[in-house]
Amino acid sequence: MANISPLAGKTLDQSQLTDIPALVAAYYDRKPDVSIPTQRVSFGTSGHRGSSFHTSFNEGHILAICEAICRYRKAEGIDGPLFIGIDSHALSAPAQRSAIEVFAAHGIDVRIDQNDGYTPTPVISHAILTYNKGRTTGLADGVVVTPSHNPPTDGGFKYNPTNGGPADTAVTKAIQDMANELLADGLKDVKRLPYDEAKNAPSIKRYDYVTPYVADLENVIDMASIRDAGVKIGIDPLGGAAVGYWKPIVEKYGLNATIVSDVVDPQFAFMTADWDGQIRMDCSSPYAMARLIKMGEDFDVAFANDTDADRHGIVAMPDGLMNPNHYLAVAVSYLFQNRPEWKLDLGVGKTLVSSGLIDRVVADMGRKLVEVPVGLKWFVPGLMDGSLGFGGEESAGATFLRRDGSVWTTDKDGIILGLLAAEITAKTGKNPSQHYHEIIARLGTPYYARIDAAANPEQKAKLSKLAPEQFPLEELAGDKIIAKLTKAPGNGAAIGGLKVVTENGWFAARPSGTEDVYKIYAESFKSPEHLKAIQDEAQAAISKVFAS
Repeated sequence: MANISPLAGKTLDQSQLTDIPALVAAYYDRKPDVSIPTQRVSFGTSGHRGSSFHTSFNEGHILAICEAICRYRKAEGIDGPLFIGIDSHALSAPAQRSAIEVFAAHGIDVRIDQNDGYTPTPVISHAILTYNKGRTTGLADGVVVTPSHNPPTDGGFKYNPTNGGPADTAVTKAIQDMANELLADGLKDVKRLPYDEAKNAPSIKRYDYVTPYVADLENVIDMASIRDAGVKIGIDPLGGAAVGYWKPIVEKYGLNATIVSDVVDPQFAFMTADWDGQIRMDCSSPYAMARLIKMGEDFDVAFANDTDADRHGIVAMPDGLMNPNHYLAVAVSYLFQNRPEWKLDLGVGKTLVSSGLIDRVVADMGRKLVEVPVGLKWFVPGLMDGSLGFGGEESAGATFLRRDGSVWTTDKDGIILGLLAAEITAKTGKNPSQHYHEIIARLGTPYYARIDAAANPEQKAKLSKLAPEQFPLEELAGDKIIAKLTKAPGNGAAIGGLKVVTENGWFAARPSGTEDVYKIYAESFKSPEHLKAIQDEAQAAISKVFAS
């Protein structure tokens, strides 16, 4: 990662923080122009995101998206409750207000937090699935208003259909296209009530999200073993949506846990800056996680969540903050050996840019690996039908089945991944970091990195449509190439780029959806120098493809 800012790992001066009143004012004042690409509704892998300062996340966007969701629900016959949750970003509450104005006008049965609190992404998924269990009609779906770990200037809005997981591409494209048509037409066909009328509409109901989720945790995590072992736990919600959940969890299960901070601040002034000097609630970044890392030796294991609690950051000695790939490998290894009720033919899901160490762990256990494109949405069918026990991605997001082998969530759940670290420590007497070192002593040490390289829109389009035969190399960093992939082996879906694999390493190249760059993920099981050789040869080969 180039150009580390001198501010990285430090708290920022007040003058460098977001002007929250101006940000919220811009949400209402700025009107998106759909003739400008950056101001259109655009659903990426995690919904529509943007900033009101850039006219990419404004009232117009949310009104149009919600009208489109209402029409989609009607077309699909979805007429159960819509669970809606928000995180602690400054734009989340205004966006929820806009959503309620539209949903109430359509008479949608909406469930909002009973205390106007925050609701983590996995809690919405859990609420949808538990409501829909055993039902064939009147099914629920949901919305989470969050830009995940993005900076305080950002807002986000994502739709989870009746399967509880992130909406697939067909669904998001339908909603996105309809929303942009509504914007282009001046929102004149958007049904909407004034907020004071909407919030008191009989269809807008208060709902207790906390109690059912917290009470159900013992069915996915061995909470009694954590309590009985007295594992000393540190927890940092990073001022996010899980802030109102950890105290009830600690109290219900009698955990020996310290919540190191319960501060909520839309400026996130308590955060230490990320690598580029920006504030991000990225629980896999050593710069953003400087506070908890410093406290790491005070606990047997410590963990944090990003702002919507779908990601996890694990702090355990001797490593401090664990690389997300390393922890996923440990989690897979532990779960598939410590869930006796899980079926023996359960597969392990991973995204194709996640570490090959997971492949080696899965092969070592004699389990089936299911490798899919980037995005947790690809794991939803397998989690729902019980063919996947675990689904994880390199960006510190994962979920897994209940202890009885049934579905828990179909979206990422950073809360259970943190608690799993405590369970591992309780049941084995070793923390996840110690388990990682035992695994690599047997299966090899991975050296993994991601870099970004410049690419214009034409080059990005060429990369996304690349065929294996257009990549002529037979060797990579001295090793014979054994696979050139443009489709994921686990489900045959297009990866929107290329993955090249050897016995001792691999790289994957994918265009960015938001910037004029492409991303090169690479890994070596030999050395840092071998990793560098893979990166250099990959970049040179992709440059030739661009020039052809």
